Amino acid sequence: MAETFFSPCPRGLEAALADELNALGAAAVEPTHGGVGFRGDWTTCYRVNLESRIATRVLWKITEGRYRGEEDIYRIAYAPTWARWFTPDETIRVYVTAQRSPLKSLEFVTLRIKDAVCDHFRSVSGRRPSVDTANPDVRVHAFLTRDAVTLYLDTSGEPLYKRGFKRAAVEAPLKENLAAGILRLAGWTPDEALVDPMCGSGTFLIEAAQIALDVAPGLGRRFGFEKLRNFDRAAWAKLRADAEARRKPPRELAIYGSDIVAEQVRRAGVNLEAAGLKDCVRLMRADILELDPPAGHGVMVTNPPYGVRIGEESELAAFYPQLGDALKQHWAGWRCHFLSADPALPKGMGLKASRRTPLFNGALECRLYEYRMFAGSGRKDAA
Repeated sequence: MAETFFSPCPRGLEAALADELNALGAAAVEPTHGGVGFRGDWTTCYRVNLESRIATRVLWKITEGRYRGEEDIYRIAYAPTWARWFTPDETIRVYVTAQRSPLKSLEFVTLRIKDAVCDHFRSVSGRRPSVDTANPDVRVHAFLTRDAVTLYLDTSGEPLYKRGFKRAAVEAPLKENLAAGILRLAGWTPDEALVDPMCGSGTFLIEAAQIALDVAPGLGRRFGFEKLRNFDRAAWAKLRADAEARRKPPRELAIYGSDIVAEQVRRAGVNLEAAGLKDCVRLMRADILELDPPAGHGVMVTNPPYGVRIGEESELAAFYPQLGDALKQHWAGWRCHFLSADPALPKGMGLKASRRTPLFNGALECRLYEYRMFAGSGRKDAA
């Protein structure tokens, strides 16, 4: 029987996620602001969790209804038979998001939904689940519009961009699913060379290597659906076994990473090793302004600093024209992509972008600028 699901994703990647979900066998795929709705059976749900590189979560729709106040929401949340899906032994947490809701306190709405779920369990079993805000077994998500509420159970658990390997030092500022979506927008395929010349902790490099080796992004982690009472262990075991069998062994790939900061290169190496990909990617310390391309054509993709690693605005104002000159002089034949929140980047580089795609890195509004480099062209007159 087909169930209804919703997968949020980084804003700007809804169309890319819809294409991915269609390829994974989802039905009734419908992109909307901030995510994609779809229908499918539980095997489809498991497959999307395991295979999607762009989705942030897979939320299973439980119920919906219209409300005028918090007590309406309580009644809607009390009605589902929660005990069919988990027990009072599992810990829970409720998450609430809203668009144009007239209710003044989302914290109070969160409390009333939690009360409704716990009261349901108390009425059917005499016990209630405990709340765990740090690492809950079961996540309940509520989405409020102006007059309607929809309740979901989270089948993913931890967000899907947490691929399951240990990251060095601090979490990268670029989420893995955003990096994977950018690779898709860039049109990169594993038969092309790929360079990230400001690689930071290596997120683009890791995502590209996993794509090239056909490594399902969820193979190294656990999921929320494994704690639900309707979990189909046999179906899940077959999906995992098929993904493991399809995975290609590590080999040297045409994927290159560099950074001017030695610590960033070290961190990228640690993360590649944790992902089992250290021998697949070539790393070096280098300045992008002095870097030579490793092939006659390919894709450059990077998340350059905007006032963080280089420093003040005056330094960036001097760096951007140098970057534009370096691309013109050395990178003919390459498609170069820069994700930046700095609106001064395209003007400073002095190159005409062939495409500008609005994307959000978390809450930060960015643009993905594409520059197709041709020998002897692309640079605006200095005058």
